[in-house]
Amino acid sequence: AGATTQLILVEGTSWTGAWTWTSSGNAAAFASLTDPNNNIAIEMHQYLDSDGSGTSDQCVSSTIGSERIADATAWLKAHNFKGFLGEIGAGSNANCIAAVQGALCAMQQSGVWIGALWWAAGPWWGTYFQSIEPPNGAAIPSMLPQALIPFL
Repeated sequence: AGATTQLILVEGTSWTGAWTWTSSGNAAAFASLTDPNNNIAIEMHQYLDSDGSGTSDQCVSSTIGSERIADATAWLKAHNFKGFLGEIGAGSNANCIAAVQGALCAMQQSGVWIGALWWAAGPWWGTYFQSIEPPNGAAIPSMLPQALIPFL
């Protein structure tokens, strides 16, 4: 017996980046993963700054969100896996808001992504540029209403 109906999230290596999923060795390592109950989702992370670290509030472009998840989305489809974006984050400016919207829209239309979590929240983040901690996290005035709430 045991737990047979719970969703199991599995992560890769190299910060489990969606944009490096196929080049980091994660794709090859997970290609033969099986679950007879089909309750596995592959958890990935994606930040939209130049090095994918989430340390800059500047995004590469307004389309970088959908671009960075494209290969991972194709891999999920090809291997019949579900994906879960356990971390996504970007700055609260027009370029980044459009990039986040693009990523979430691509995920929603893909049929393989089951959800995403915004990075970050919690009182310890203070004035951190990605915080959606109520009542006044830095990402609340723009990112939250423009890019996140429409996908709830």
